[in-house]
Amino acid sequence: MALIVHKYGGTSMGSTERIRNVAKRVAKWARAGHQMVVVPSAMSGETNRLLGLAKELAPAKADSAYSRELDMLAATGEQASSALLAIALQAEGMQSVSYAGWQVPIRTNDAYTKARIESIDDAKVRADLAAGKVVIVTGFQGMDDNGNITTLGRGGSDTSAVAVAAAMKAAECLIYTDVDGVYTTDPRVVPEARRLHTVSFEEMLEMASMGSKVLQIRSVEFAGKYKVPLRVLSSFTPWDIDLNEEAQSGTLITFEEDEQMEQAIVSGIAFNRDEAKISVLGVPDKPGIAYQILGAVADANIEVDMIIQNISKDGKTDFSFTVNRADHAKTIDLLKDKVLPALGAQEVQGDTRIAKVSIVGIGMRSHVGVASKMFRSLSEEGINIQMISTSEIKTSVVIDEKYMELAVRALHKAFDLDQAKA
Repeated sequence: MALIVHKYGGTSMGSTERIRNVAKRVAKWARAGHQMVVVPSAMSGETNRLLGLAKELAPAKADSAYSRELDMLAATGEQASSALLAIALQAEGMQSVSYAGWQVPIRTNDAYTKARIESIDDAKVRADLAAGKVVIVTGFQGMDDNGNITTLGRGGSDTSAVAVAAAMKAAECLIYTDVDGVYTTDPRVVPEARRLHTVSFEEMLEMASMGSKVLQIRSVEFAGKYKVPLRVLSSFTPWDIDLNEEAQSGTLITFEEDEQMEQAIVSGIAFNRDEAKISVLGVPDKPGIAYQILGAVADANIEVDMIIQNISKDGKTDFSFTVNRADHAKTIDLLKDKVLPALGAQEVQGDTRIAKVSIVGIGMRSHVGVASKMFRSLSEEGINIQMISTSEIKTSVVIDEKYMELAVRALHKAFDLDQAKA
């Protein structure tokens, strides 16, 4: 039978009873003859609890001052989950062993709290699988060249699972979450949202990058690079569901566009509340300005999303971009302290009351007027657009945060995403 990787999120591991159910599900797959590698997240809320303790001890200092120790601390959540799951599997009569990322080892760079995986040595894991054991590997973490524990950032367990699946050439990577697949949008915002049976890798990549929380963006990038078959499904179905039925449930992320795929013009509406807009005003309009601003931001390990530069007037221009809301204050301080004096710009402004809303669909490649339909729908609801970004299969806008849910509902209806496709 096949080598399969399972990944379980924090809610799936949220109590001893849920961990027991995960163990029963994994044991079912193992008893069917599959070699099983499992990547669990920390128990729901555990990472926040640990980092909250750190903030109580050092509330005045920036997180970056303690980034190494924060990684040491946060990594313990996944280690506890892995050990508990191994114990639960052994109680089910299954041979199992758990490893922290550094024990595998999973090698990363040294960017604490946002590390990137560089290599995985799978020899130890393969030896255990050959001996008939279920192997549990902590998600979210690894080790740099100096032996320091690192973490991959929020949602990093998804990336860990896909990376392990890629390294071991697994037949499939199943991502178990608290939802039963990928929807046209968040059902909590639009109750009429539909679950997609299949979604292309390109669409999933855009939806993840535009704010969909079903899969972490880096895990989708990894899956695309190494062609790892992915399926998103629910861990809250009965653990003893028929194996063949379970293997076909949820949403399959495909790497080929075939006739069976749902060829909608727009497949989904993604949104992200965790954005902040930074505007540098009165910038000299000359070559190299964008690099001077964004280069300094990149050097600080801050990811930039949307970018816009206004028309020059009297030799000056305004330059705006978006970052994760958690990086807002850090970016403002960086620009004020290091960039503004060097540029001779007038001022830096920040806005944390924005949201990004995106339409995504591979059908947009071959249809005209999709963006104008989006803009018309927003206009009819009285929603002003602050920034626009496009790619071949997506259009994104930045709007006032208070209109986000209204925008999502309006666009979902405008593109008939509540209608089941034949």
